Amino acid sequence: MYIPTPNRLAILRYLFNEGVLLAKKDFYAKDNIVLPEIPNIHVIKLMQSFTTRKFVTETFNWQSYYWCLTPEGVTYLREYLHLDETVVPQTMRVTKQTASGEGERYERRGGRNFGERDGYRRDGYKKDGENFRPNFRGGDDRFRREGDAPRQ
Repeated sequence: MYIPTPNRLAILRYLFNEGVLLAKKDFYAKDNIVLPEIPNIHVIKLMQSFTTRKFVTETFNWQSYYWCLTPEGVTYLREYLHLDETVVPQTMRVTKQTASGEGERYERRGGRNFGERDGYRRDGYKKDGENFRPNFRGGDDRFRREGDAPRQ
């Protein structure tokens, strides 16, 4: 299918910058979800071509196409768009994570520690109360009344 050059470049630039692209399965839609100025059919057909060349991986779910750029696709788009080796898609960028301690996590959660089960319990809950005696009876005795004798 013929796709005008400005549309092709806009789709490829977006794909390279984000690393992912999506389109609704509607071949007659006037515009794409993420690229409103481009017809949806242009995005779908260009990505079908890239899928056959293994430049993107395609996932289809809930009547939507999702494409994710592969390393081969990154090298192809760098060459096609005349970009430097230092430029990478957002999905392949390494973010610097700060090493947060347990104290910071505890404060962010409003003073509740969800790593332990006690964080979910109400305030007056006693863990090992004096009167806590669970009764685990077998499946046969579950319908037995208090005064009935156990079955043999």
